Amino acid sequence: MEDTQMITENNNLAETDEIADLLSSLPKEKSWRSGYVYRYQGFWCPEKQIPALIAFQKHFRAQKTDTILVTMPKSGTTWLKALAFSIMNRAKYTPSCSPLNYVNPHDLVPFFEYGLYANKQIPDLSTFPSPRMFATHVPYPSLPDSIKNSGCRLVCLCRNPFDNFISLWHFASKARHESLGPLSLEDCFDSFCDGLGGFGPFFDHVLGYWRESLERPEEVLFLTYEDMKEDINSQMKRLAEFLGCPFSLEEEADGVLEGISKLCSFSNLKDKEINKTGKSLLYFENKTLFRRGEVGDWVNYLTPEMVDRLNKIMEQKLAGSGLKFKTGL
Repeated sequence: MEDTQMITENNNLAETDEIADLLSSLPKEKSWRSGYVYRYQGFWCPEKQIPALIAFQKHFRAQKTDTILVTMPKSGTTWLKALAFSIMNRAKYTPSCSPLNYVNPHDLVPFFEYGLYANKQIPDLSTFPSPRMFATHVPYPSLPDSIKNSGCRLVCLCRNPFDNFISLWHFASKARHESLGPLSLEDCFDSFCDGLGGFGPFFDHVLGYWRESLERPEEVLFLTYEDMKEDINSQMKRLAEFLGCPFSLEEEADGVLEGISKLCSFSNLKDKEINKTGKSLLYFENKTLFRRGEVGDWVNYLTPEMVDRLNKIMEQKLAGSGLKFKTGL
């Protein structure tokens, strides 16, 4: 037992040294919250998530029946997890008895980099009942090959960059230690436009999944936050169809879609006691995961000059891709 423990400790020390060597070789910038973000495999990754990402890439083995939910931070992740879980499990749980009434969505659909692989232990995912559902913020090029080659489903939800930035800024401001002082909107905007921020550059991230959805529509579904806010029922039907569990005409007539939509609504989830207290994600209190959830809130914060700058970047980055964002409803 002591020999095994010593070997494990030595391996952990070696891995720690390897991570330290890796970090010292990577470009870095100050994080909006604390510490640094590092340019790793072409994107900006928070320091504490790099070891988890490496373990995820090395050890995760996807199954064809898996579903992976993908978002940029503050793009509707909590909402998507709640909806996807409820749609997949509606035969088991009605809205009144759903775990969402007392469990945070992030505990029902775990992150790879913030949950399963974040504790320096390799999780035993064989205990997860099939079909399994997971989540990640990782860009497409950095996903494990087993995900890309297994035929599993990827559901990507993205949000227009204006609202995404404002939500990120509010979130980082709440999570930032008081000793660091207030987080400048102007400085954050400059860095966002330069591609910084966790798991950015923003446009590289969303375009990676957008292009995959065009090439492999049967395996990659691309949703937008704005379309979901505008017509949640039609987007829920798209999601259910993609997940292999379409709503029947009887379910539609019985109001099943409306029941799930209400259960997973921003206002309902925000009012749940579990979402007012505790931590379901490392470093983040549950209450910080819910702010306003509106489309177009950016108009209350960004100057005309900021809007013009981001519009020009968006036009340049999205040119010829076919991807367009709604910035208001």
